[in-house]
Amino acid sequence: MSDDGREQTGRERVPSRQRRRFPGISSRAYEHPADRSALVALRKLSGFDTVFKALSGLLPERSLRLLFLSDSVRVSERQFAHLHDMLLDACYILDLEKVPPMYVTQDPQPNAMCIGLDEPVIVLTTGLVELLDEEEMRAVVGHEVGHALSGHSVYRTVLLFLTTLALKVAWIPLGNLAVMALVTALREWFRKSELSADRAGLLVGQDLRASMRGLMKLAGGNHLHEMNVDAFLEQAEEYDAGGDLRDSVLKILNVLPRSHPFATIRAAELKRWAESRDHQRLMDGHYPRRSEDKDASVGDSFRESAASYKSDVKGSKDPLMKLVTDLAGGAGDLGGRVRRGFDGFRSPAPPKDGPQNGDGSQDGPQDGPRGASGQDGE
Repeated sequence: MSDDGREQTGRERVPSRQRRRFPGISSRAYEHPADRSALVALRKLSGFDTVFKALSGLLPERSLRLLFLSDSVRVSERQFAHLHDMLLDACYILDLEKVPPMYVTQDPQPNAMCIGLDEPVIVLTTGLVELLDEEEMRAVVGHEVGHALSGHSVYRTVLLFLTTLALKVAWIPLGNLAVMALVTALREWFRKSELSADRAGLLVGQDLRASMRGLMKLAGGNHLHEMNVDAFLEQAEEYDAGGDLRDSVLKILNVLPRSHPFATIRAAELKRWAESRDHQRLMDGHYPRRSEDKDASVGDSFRESAASYKSDVKGSKDPLMKLVTDLAGGAGDLGGRVRRGFDGFRSPAPPKDGPQNGDGSQDGPQDGPRGASGQDGE
């Protein structure tokens, strides 16, 4: 393949606009700090590959490959040629030498995934293929190639294994609790791996608006003329800042069982990274290479991860995150703030005409903001 993006046959397979290629790029260049710290630590484990290949043998990975081969359409030059071109292009941009096989499977639900440890396989549903335009799909294919380059199928494989194990040990006292604690941690890593892959998709497509349009369509369907990216991003701000401590708790409960972050959050996170200095340096050609992965420091990676979480908490407008920040800063009247934040959980007191004195008479109206029940005024 020539550097201008044309195959030797001369057939055009990339957009006419110029995009940057990233020779030898390490996945550490685009990974979210929390995702990167986990992967760097796993890669440093002695016997890591052997253990997880053995683990994958306990799962129906080979069966899934046969299923896709027998009951899906394999993308090639003769089938879904435009997707095949996008796959080759994404591997070329991210310098992934071995092009993973890709299948389209009949499913109206828009979805895509990358599975497999030894040989990653990319699967797209017909619902997704029909939903997205060419540039939006290019970002999705880049997203999945990013998963393959990072080795994120490790998360998926271990998560499937532990979820299956949790069902088998549910009868053991505390056994299920311990496994589910691991599953919860893996889901958090997995959610961060999705943010990493979104970044990889942006590096391939190099069209931020197309990436965000794709996420918006996943949330609202194929009604682009009825939607607006800027308004969609405003939803993310409202979600982050809105409500009180009750809403903060509900947000946590809503996201815990999910493998992917919410679409609005993904769009906002991607925009934030696209405007960062790290992204600009990467686009200027300053990024870590795969040849340097063996020298990556686990300690440095975990410190970067901790700093990222600390920055997220400090910059968040969420009431609970602001409370955590104030707690760390030694804010006064913390008990009162917590009480006011959770007032909505208490049942309203029955209406009273006013507190009675010992002689049976009643006090007059109170001038303060609180009534006799001790609750805040409306």
